[in-house]
Amino acid sequence: MPSDLDDVGDEPDVSRWKRFTGTVSNFALKPAVAAENATGGDRPAAGEPTTVPEIEAAIKQANDKERIIGLIAAPVAAAIVFLVMSSLVHNDPSALLANGAVNPRHTDPNVYTELGLVTLALALVMLGGAWFRKRLVIGIASALYGLSFFNLHYWGFGVPYIMIGAWYMVRAYRLSQKLKLAKAADAPTAGPGGIRAQPNKRYTPPVAPTRRTPKGNPAKGTEAG
Repeated sequence: MPSDLDDVGDEPDVSRWKRFTGTVSNFALKPAVAAENATGGDRPAAGEPTTVPEIEAAIKQANDKERIIGLIAAPVAAAIVFLVMSSLVHNDPSALLANGAVNPRHTDPNVYTELGLVTLALALVMLGGAWFRKRLVIGIASALYGLSFFNLHYWGFGVPYIMIGAWYMVRAYRLSQKLKLAKAADAPTAGPGGIRAQPNKRYTPPVAPTRRTPKGNPAKGTEAG
């Protein structure tokens, strides 16, 4: 027969699991629902743009958080370029095998040099986008930079930058959708589906004009008599 002590012993595990799942849910869903549910109900979160001019200004320029992340990620990306390319050149197999045959695993060092210049240029684009507060520029450059190292099987360097780039682009997409909703809400006569409602006009049948009966000519009437 199970005792009450067994039930009491299971509660800490359940509570830990609930705390863990709640933390993961908040971390994963907070960016998506921050504007709607951060303060409860339909009220926007503090600091979030609400009006059409505010949203347009937010689309044109990245906020301080996005700018700081870009200013930190760009120099780290440049350092990773020098680290990885020097490692690839140093560990590149020799061009010839011991028997004098061509080594198929050998890669021309010029390929690493060109790849290093391209990824370094992407890091500079990230830095310029962060400096001038261009959200979409940072996102595209970060994603391309991450894909470059992901294809080199340096997943530890590639995946974080792919996630950073996706985060910037998702934020840009959400702001554009928010702007559409704000413009639709500001339209005074906008109906469902974006169709402008027509004013309700009652149909009034036209009134036939009254005809005046022509007066008889007295001279003609005398002649007829």
